[in-house]
Amino acid sequence: MATLAFLLLIVSALLQSIALFKRKTPSPSPSSETALPRRSFTKRPLTPSLFLLLAGFLLLLHLGVRSYQIRFIALTGVFESLVFYSGFLCFLLFVYPLQSRLPFLPFIQFGGTIVAIVLLALASSPIAPKEALPPIPALRSYWLVLHVAFSFIGEAFFVVSFVSALSLVLSKEAKRKEILDRITYTSIAVGYPIFTAGALIFGAVWAEKAWGRYWNWDPKETWALITWLVYTVYLHLRLLRGKKDSITTWIAILGFLCTLFTFFGVNYLLSGLHSYR
Repeated sequence: MATLAFLLLIVSALLQSIALFKRKTPSPSPSSETALPRRSFTKRPLTPSLFLLLAGFLLLLHLGVRSYQIRFIALTGVFESLVFYSGFLCFLLFVYPLQSRLPFLPFIQFGGTIVAIVLLALASSPIAPKEALPPIPALRSYWLVLHVAFSFIGEAFFVVSFVSALSLVLSKEAKRKEILDRITYTSIAVGYPIFTAGALIFGAVWAEKAWGRYWNWDPKETWALITWLVYTVYLHLRLLRGKKDSITTWIAILGFLCTLFTFFGVNYLLSGLHSYR
């Protein structure tokens, strides 16, 4: 199922890239992009989104099968975490063009799809053992499940903010920059409380249950806190400095890079209480 989901994501990315290429064809008027009304950004290509929906469903179904095999919710290993992360990101990217509060920019969906593909590619690599084994006693906790699930749900929103922030750095058109800034801010504003609940609150409760203390200054905990502080600084400066500020945009990019190091860097470069595979 995970392999089929991976193929569906590749098909979706190909369809999206074709659509993006067609949008870059010359228009009758050089200023047509800036002259288009807001509704021009809300064109909704359903076919790539349906592939994303199917891929996300297959990934979460795959985790359901693994959960049955190990008699516990399969969300305690690197492979399972990557599959869940990619699966929820697929659902988020499916919903994005269907909602009406934010303008739809196809490149945001395309960039998020590429991230989902990379996550699944890493899940199939040697760094993520794929054996469906029952978790050790310290990991058999529903607080851990909440900790992991909410953390990656929040980070899925950070993926959208990362892609939109990168686009904002590269964009030169004023109207588009304003839209990208709005997408970046909204994605972080939604993902921030979810990530806070998962990475810090539920994580602290699980730490107390597993190790007897709410906080141990473990490398994973420390980098989760650093990530949270980076996004806290972004929201603080975004409210103080206003829109389309290059500093806040780069902080949004830095925040996502911190999430990557918290997950991959800490797991494979540092050792600590979270050194489970």
